[in-house]
Amino acid sequence: MLESKNNHNSPLQIDPPRPFRFYISRLLTKLSDRARIEEQHTTFEANRTKNQQPHVVEYFHQFDDPYSHLTAQILAEFASRYHIKIKPHLMRATGGDDQPEELKLAVLAQRDAALIAPYFNLEFPENAPMVPNANLIKQAQSLLIKMPADKFVAELKELSNKVWQGEKIDVSNNCGTDQEVTIAVDRGSARIKELNYYSGGSFYYGGEWYWGVDRLFHLEKRLKDLGLAKAKDTTFIAPRPELNVQGLNAKGLTLDFFPSLNSPYTAIIFDKTIAMAKASGVTLNLRPVLPMIMRGVAATPSKANYIFVDVRREADFFNLPFGTVATPVGEPTRQCYSLLPWAKTQGKDIELLSVFLRFSFVEGIGLHKKKNIRRAVEEVGLDWSEAKKHLGSDDWKAITEKNQEAMVEDIGLWGVPSYRLSGPDGKPDLAVWGQDRLWLVAAEIKRRTS
Repeated sequence: MLESKNNHNSPLQIDPPRPFRFYISRLLTKLSDRARIEEQHTTFEANRTKNQQPHVVEYFHQFDDPYSHLTAQILAEFASRYHIKIKPHLMRATGGDDQPEELKLAVLAQRDAALIAPYFNLEFPENAPMVPNANLIKQAQSLLIKMPADKFVAELKELSNKVWQGEKIDVSNNCGTDQEVTIAVDRGSARIKELNYYSGGSFYYGGEWYWGVDRLFHLEKRLKDLGLAKAKDTTFIAPRPELNVQGLNAKGLTLDFFPSLNSPYTAIIFDKTIAMAKASGVTLNLRPVLPMIMRGVAATPSKANYIFVDVRREADFFNLPFGTVATPVGEPTRQCYSLLPWAKTQGKDIELLSVFLRFSFVEGIGLHKKKNIRRAVEEVGLDWSEAKKHLGSDDWKAITEKNQEAMVEDIGLWGVPSYRLSGPDGKPDLAVWGQDRLWLVAAEIKRRTS
């Protein structure tokens, strides 16, 4: 099934057999099923009540993770707003297939954390080291492991600040030994693995994960719905910043948009990206890339479990359709991509890719069937008899490889959707990864055109 090496430059020829494609599609649809998720929530709360257990939110802190540093700054406020019990853990980077490209990830995480911090009224040190001092981390951990949970929560912000700013930490008070620190970090790292997850700075409640400040508002919404807010406050600690570019004139700015056909995150943000580009007047370059799994980046079960639940709640929160999956990985992607260069000459490549994504992640229409590719082609007003002349051609390969090289090598990103905003002359490019960074692209367009 795999016909080339595991790297970004040699696409993998992944073609699941039809029964396996059907099974995977059904599984991913089930993972993102709203009714299943709500039933899981209901069952958890019923069992918790039956066993007279408190509302326990587990928090996992990784001291050398920039996103954990941001989360540390709001942890105490979060704990104070709700009738919950925080159970904190210390952990180390997961690595492996769950966190590939560790060096690139470290660079990206620090750059990204510094970019988003001001929008959440948080701080990230301008001259932060790429990796905080190991002794400072160990000192902070040695203090925390001797603290009760409530004091851990209260002290974490200050200790995280000292670690990232390279300030002296007073360990003259009660603190743990190096062996006790290792045991505690081992325990936290084992716990997050046991719960089938991998990223620091994250919260776990009732069978569901919430990553850092970016997803805290989803957890807050769940807690508010349970009546756990201590005050009648409808605001969130870290709400998703608004995406508003109305009235701007972004002439002179260019936005490279890197989507893939097998990405559920791309599926829910694709049309919003196009609409944002049109509303702002930015010049949009659509630059499709192969799905990560077809570029040799592992797709682990733990990622799938998290991603499809996360995309469902992201889609629901922003009133976007999503959920019935027919995976296009492999030959369907190659067939669909083969039509994009021709569709672009007709001014229809954006519309066609939008329909392909809707079929794959909203309507569950399998693109492994030629009749469904034809249906998409005709839906955007293209001629099928002409399209057939281009179906299966290789014109797309050189274009896609160039896009991948630009995304991976030039701007240091490897996942989708990714964005690069450039211009005017003399301004550094903004390069960000994720559907949850479109608001940041919009904010930067607004800043550069103000």
